[in-house]
Amino acid sequence: MIGQRTTWDRMMQMVSEGRLPHAILLCGPEGCGKMALAMEFASYLITESSQNKENAKAMLNKWQHPDLHFTFPVIRPSGTSSEHKMVSDDFAQEWNQLVCDTQYFNMDMWLERMNAANQQAQIGVGESDALTRKLALKSSQGGYKVSIIWLPERMNEECANKMLKLIEEPPTQTVFLMVCQQPEILLETILSRTQRIDMKRIDTADIEEALITQRAIDPEAAHRLARASHGSWLRALDELDADNDKKQYLEMFIQLMRLAYQRNVKELKHWSDTMAQMGRERQRNMLLYFEELVRENFMYNFHRPELNYMTQEEENFARNFARFINEANVIEISELLQRCRRDIRQNANAKMTFFDMALQIIVLLIKK
Repeated sequence: MIGQRTTWDRMMQMVSEGRLPHAILLCGPEGCGKMALAMEFASYLITESSQNKENAKAMLNKWQHPDLHFTFPVIRPSGTSSEHKMVSDDFAQEWNQLVCDTQYFNMDMWLERMNAANQQAQIGVGESDALTRKLALKSSQGGYKVSIIWLPERMNEECANKMLKLIEEPPTQTVFLMVCQQPEILLETILSRTQRIDMKRIDTADIEEALITQRAIDPEAAHRLARASHGSWLRALDELDADNDKKQYLEMFIQLMRLAYQRNVKELKHWSDTMAQMGRERQRNMLLYFEELVRENFMYNFHRPELNYMTQEEENFARNFARFINEANVIEISELLQRCRRDIRQNANAKMTFFDMALQIIVLLIKK
């Protein structure tokens, strides 16, 4: 776990004072280490309450302890009928390989492990039924049973209602750790029955230290990478990958803004078609990245380096482009990107959505 000592100490204090809640909701921005903390805390609870600590540690080293249950969004497995109720166990092997490789990951990384193509993952009612059966069993080693639910906001309505009942009347010595990215989407009744803990972004100094010690990065480069990461270890790692998605996102942003400035409607249509061919998860992530770049370019105009968190490539583009993002259009452009992201989430026609957005960018860029 990188940084986050304040949150860890708070959770350990709850244990030591005998006031550990049965359901904890860990919230925070992507890459801040919510899942890493949940897994480390689950490991601690199970090990310390186990009758055989060494045996528990050995199983937890491979994240395959019988008292540790993972729930996560999945797609429909290939070859199954529409009647099949999707459950996490359908992709248990892929999940175990992922969490053994890293405890810092996002939905894109998980979808790639499942070979999801354009499918969107969710947690269905079959999962709540399966988890109820699992938690009804006694602890294998007399200690805690821990259920880690990754992205509970992706539960469908039927699953969420059944999960609510399970949280309201939890089995003996069971702790739910919900790792949530968008708590505002969760049912209010679920929110009210959990102890919410908001995690902040990882301190820049902690990321910088981890880059130097874990990745052998030059201190000067590590400092710049850490600042550009916005407190996300995932973003810091992305910067180390020359072929990462973020570089493609930057290229698409540059193309959009240049073509909009040139009022090249024909090429903007091609740009929109290219965007539409990507999976919806990547489209939404790209739009979120566009929103961040708009903010960074606006702040660049104030000539206060400490307020900017861009990579060298992003700053190179901002040097000439930033002046086109100003007080007259920054809010409208940001809101436009947010609406586009919402429409994509609601399965709107991608070609029409992106082309309409591109045409509106033409108008907004000339505002002063």
